[in-house]
Amino acid sequence: MEYHVSKTGNDAALGTKEAPFLTISRAAQVAVAGDVVVVHAGVYREWVNPLNGGTEDARIVYQSAGDGEAVITGAEQVRDWKNEGGQVWTAEVDNSIFTHRNPFKEDLCGDWLFKGPFVPHLGDVFLNGKSLYEAESVEKLQNPEAWELAKYAEDSKLVWYAEAGEKTTKFWANFGEADPRKENVEISVRPFCFWPEKTGLNYITVKGFTICQASPQWAPPTALQEGMIGPHWSKGWIIEDNLIYESKCVAISLGKDLDNGHNRGPKGKSKGGTQREQEVIFHALQGNWNKESIGGHIVRNNIIHDCEQAGVVGHLGGAFSIIEGNTIYNIHHKRIFHGAEVAGIKLHASLDTQIRNNKIYGCYRAVWLDWQAQGTHISRNVFFDNLSEDFFVEVCHGPYLVDHNLFLSKMNFRNLAQGGAFVHNLFAGRMVLREELSRWTPYHFAHDTAVAGYNNFTGGDDRYVNNLFLFDGDEDKSVKPMTFFEHLPLPPRKENKEKGQIMDGVPDDSVCYLYPSGLSAYDKYPVGNEKMPWEFTEEERKEREEKYGSLYPLGRWAIPVQTKGNAYFGGAVGCAHEPDAKVCEQAGITIAFSEKKDRVFVCIKDAELLGGAGSELLSADALGETYHAEMAYENPDGTNIVFDTDFFGKKRPAGNVTPGPFEVMGVEALDCEIEL
Repeated sequence: MEYHVSKTGNDAALGTKEAPFLTISRAAQVAVAGDVVVVHAGVYREWVNPLNGGTEDARIVYQSAGDGEAVITGAEQVRDWKNEGGQVWTAEVDNSIFTHRNPFKEDLCGDWLFKGPFVPHLGDVFLNGKSLYEAESVEKLQNPEAWELAKYAEDSKLVWYAEAGEKTTKFWANFGEADPRKENVEISVRPFCFWPEKTGLNYITVKGFTICQASPQWAPPTALQEGMIGPHWSKGWIIEDNLIYESKCVAISLGKDLDNGHNRGPKGKSKGGTQREQEVIFHALQGNWNKESIGGHIVRNNIIHDCEQAGVVGHLGGAFSIIEGNTIYNIHHKRIFHGAEVAGIKLHASLDTQIRNNKIYGCYRAVWLDWQAQGTHISRNVFFDNLSEDFFVEVCHGPYLVDHNLFLSKMNFRNLAQGGAFVHNLFAGRMVLREELSRWTPYHFAHDTAVAGYNNFTGGDDRYVNNLFLFDGDEDKSVKPMTFFEHLPLPPRKENKEKGQIMDGVPDDSVCYLYPSGLSAYDKYPVGNEKMPWEFTEEERKEREEKYGSLYPLGRWAIPVQTKGNAYFGGAVGCAHEPDAKVCEQAGITIAFSEKKDRVFVCIKDAELLGGAGSELLSADALGETYHAEMAYENPDGTNIVFDTDFFGKKRPAGNVTPGPFEVMGVEALDCEIEL
């Protein structure tokens, strides 16, 4: 059956093309497996809450008709604004407009949400589709000051404040020079745009919509992870070709349900975060967290921007998924609140998940893989202009595979894990590296959710083969200590005698180290031909501890690393374990961006400079198995991966392949443009 929805329709109609429904929600109540819901152009102010799911062979498809923009919004218009003097205006709405919860009464809250200058609410006020900044009091509205932490500080002078009463909610807002009576002013009233209230509604496709302006709650891995759109603990959704923007927190959630635990930290529970996370995992395994029931989603070709927590988030429910071809930018650009779940893509337990061909820029950080990145494959993505780092892997045992990516921000990689393989990437910034001995996290049987064991992170077990490292221009190549949540550019460091160094208002005694461009971070790590810890004599152990420090004492021995076929240009620092690496003092390669940041330009003036690394064509089976999981770097179906094509799909030769993402052997120069 094909149902049609139109702004000229009627929910009492038959839902045909000639007699369409008025709302998508009406179609969502009757659509069953195999049905298609065609939505014609217009603005649909509703929460689409599907009643039924499809099957693997007969999906339920919701798609735009293609006759204009089909918008699903969580906002309603507010028109009756009164000027209170200067640029401050007021309006009042009846609370009946909030059908699920009043987001201007509900505080933003949840595990790992850090304290800011004040506690923000879930709601937002929008001027012509763009959200204003919340203020902590009415007094802050008359002469607003720019918020110095905002990516676009001048925008932060447009502010609002609200007070929710028993029957009405009153708003104060400074719209700058705009007259709200002549503009489109809206407030968020719904938590979701497309979200099933029931779990287990499988095989639904959402295609070609504009989805915007809802108010989901903060989404940590130990709570119900809300998003403007998401499958809500199900299997096999496809979310594609959508424009998704202006979420208070998350755009797309692939994550956790309510039953497996919900925000036990803020409720006075004494259990630590690691323990609570472990409990969530085992609760899920007692339920239906397995490949047959959960995950396996496809998120592709969407444009996602201006969300304050994440573009895509997921714990457990995002396993076995594909996230590809998306453009994600301006994630966490306001920064009036902060937390440990902020990124363009933030995933826990990304088992066998494929993250490929995405462009992620202008975010706080781009991709953050936390816990259980096993079988995860990150390939052919472009990262730049991200404030903290392009890629963060935290307390994961691997194997995770990273190939043919462009890491172009000031800090490329924050590594508090092990078991990664990096092949044919371009790194143009710095690295943070540190062991993590205080947290024990699980690893799994290959391509399965079943837990195979637990361990902490002595570090190492990483492979770097055929990568290209570019100097970042910072002549100070010293190793810089930094706290866990510090980022680049480094803000002024504060001192707290009781708690140590703090950043973003978060006490943290956990010191990390920022290394210069290249692989010198691994100089003190053992290599593959070293003895294992128990094979050294007492004298040999003592000698290495004195020479290398904390990586070597028995009980916290770093796992050997592999480096081969890498090239270091323009002053990037090579690894001591790779004496035959290609080192070129010339820059050789230039990276530039268009004024609108919609294109990246890569120019390799002299391709011969990249010759001499002498590495053969690589396949993933040559990378071996990770130490703890004892799992190979392979496709989700267990087949081998051969790195025989470059970033653009150009065939690589059998021998003497070019380090980095671009194959240039046999050409004089490469001058290419990557559209974002």
